[in-house]
Amino acid sequence: MPEGRVIRAYSNFCDVMVSGRVHRCTLRGKLRRQDVEVLTGDLVVVEIAADGTGTVREVLPRRSELYRPPIANVDTAIVVFTLKEPPVNFPLVDRLTVLAGRAGLDVVLCLNKADLCDPAEVEPVTRMYEKASYPMVVTSARTGEGLDRLKSFMEGRISVLAGQSGVGKSSLLNVLVPGWTRPTGEVSRKLQRGRHTTKWVELLEMPAGGFVADTPGFSRLELEGVDPASLAQDFPEMRDFAGKCRFPDCLHRCEPDCAVKAAVEAGDIPEGRYRSYLELLREAEEFHQRRYIR
Repeated sequence: MPEGRVIRAYSNFCDVMVSGRVHRCTLRGKLRRQDVEVLTGDLVVVEIAADGTGTVREVLPRRSELYRPPIANVDTAIVVFTLKEPPVNFPLVDRLTVLAGRAGLDVVLCLNKADLCDPAEVEPVTRMYEKASYPMVVTSARTGEGLDRLKSFMEGRISVLAGQSGVGKSSLLNVLVPGWTRPTGEVSRKLQRGRHTTKWVELLEMPAGGFVADTPGFSRLELEGVDPASLAQDFPEMRDFAGKCRFPDCLHRCEPDCAVKAAVEAGDIPEGRYRSYLELLREAEEFHQRRYIR
C-alpha cells in the first residue's frame, strides 16, 4: 500500500496526496476505535479503491507536532508580524519563537506589509532580532519585496506561517503559491485586529518543492508546561549570559549580580526582548503555580 501526505484533515476524513494526486480518505475502523488523530502534515499508509477514494491504514511516526495550529512534521515556522495594521505585538512574536523552538522547528521572522512602513521604522526591529540570530525577511505581498528570499527558506521543506490575524499570511500565500487564492480580511479599525479568513489547516504545494501550511489566525498562545527556570534558554541572546549569573537558579528579574540584567543595561541584550522575557516569565510562573495548586 502506498504512503501519502495528509494535506487537509477534517473531523471524520482527510485529503491525502499520493504521487501528486489527492484522495479523499477515511480512517480504518481500528484507528477510529483507538481514537487516533490524523493531523495535516501526517505521513500515512493508505489503501486506494477503484473509485479513487481511500482508507488510512496507518499513521507513521511524527518528527514534530504543533497543537495550535494542529499540524505534524513541520520543519520551519515563519513567524509573520507587521508594524502597522495591526500594530506589532512583540510578546506574541517572541512567544511564537519560544514555542516553535521548543517544538524543534527552525524559526524565520517575516516582517510583512513593508510598503506601509518607513525604512527607519524597520531598522531597529531588524537590529533587535539580529541579536537573537533569527533570520528576518522584510516582505510586502503588495509590491513583491522580499518574496524571493522568503521562498528560499521554504523550498523543499514543510513550513507554517504563524502570526496573529490580519498580518497578511493569506495575502503572502496568494502570491507564493501560483493559482491558489484565499480571501483576505481587513483589519478592524476599532480593535486593530484582523478578521479570520482561514477555517482549517491546509498544506499547499510550493512550485519549487515542499509544502506551506495555511492556518487559522490567532491572537494568543499560552506557555502551559514551560518551566520558568529554563525560559531564558529559549532566548538565544540570553543563553551565554544566563550561565554567568551569581546564582545558578537566577530568573534574571530581581536577583543580585545577574549577568543578564547587566547585559541589558550594556545594550548586549535588546531591552524589548528582555521585556518580552519578563512577560512570558510571569505567564509561565502562573501556569506552574496552578499546576501544583490543583
